Amino acid sequence: MEILYEDNHIIAVNKKNTELVQGDQTGDEPLSDRVKKYLAHKYHKTGNVFLGVVHRIDRPVSGAVLFARTSKSLGRLNKMFQEKQVTKKYLAVVRNTPPAEEGILFNYLKKNEKQNKSYAYDEQVKGSKEASLSYRLLMRTDRYYILEIELHTGRHHQIRCQLAKAGCPVKGDLKYGFPRSNADGSISLHAWKLKFNHPVKNQEIELIAPLPDNDIWGRIRPMI
Repeated sequence: MEILYEDNHIIAVNKKNTELVQGDQTGDEPLSDRVKKYLAHKYHKTGNVFLGVVHRIDRPVSGAVLFARTSKSLGRLNKMFQEKQVTKKYLAVVRNTPPAEEGILFNYLKKNEKQNKSYAYDEQVKGSKEASLSYRLLMRTDRYYILEIELHTGRHHQIRCQLAKAGCPVKGDLKYGFPRSNADGSISLHAWKLKFNHPVKNQEIELIAPLPDNDIWGRIRPMI
């Protein structure tokens, strides 16, 4: 487990693209439980270890995940995320040419619970919510484009859905229209940076999650 930051109030981990952040119907051990075990072992805790899940990223996505180690920190971080006081930047690998070198994607997203999938619309439909992100072309390879994305809202599958709507599905993302899966079952989307004020110390924290070594990330990692 790769720890990005740890103190008495918060802990951040670089999630692998096979891990769940929080438990679901699969019964697989989530990252939150692994972090609890790590803290219990490191600090010789015999009772229940408090760990608050502040935000989530999809299972096939890698990158920075932040947890709260106290209820006080959890409450303050939840408020920061709700009030959009946290900067969230991702890297995405796409095969098709993006609409422009940089820009803003704005859509209305509606989640289909049965399909566990969101759909993007140009105009508001019943049950949809506004979704906005900005992107810029960071680099090109011989076959792919690497985009840096900053989320302005936090909707279900937002980046995946909006990039697909723009004609640029994320590499490996069969659910949103990429023609082939990645060999390891991941999609080429990485939660790269988180910037926020520490909930207790009131100092700016910037977390940077190193790229995975697998798939295309291994080839572009030295260049980022």
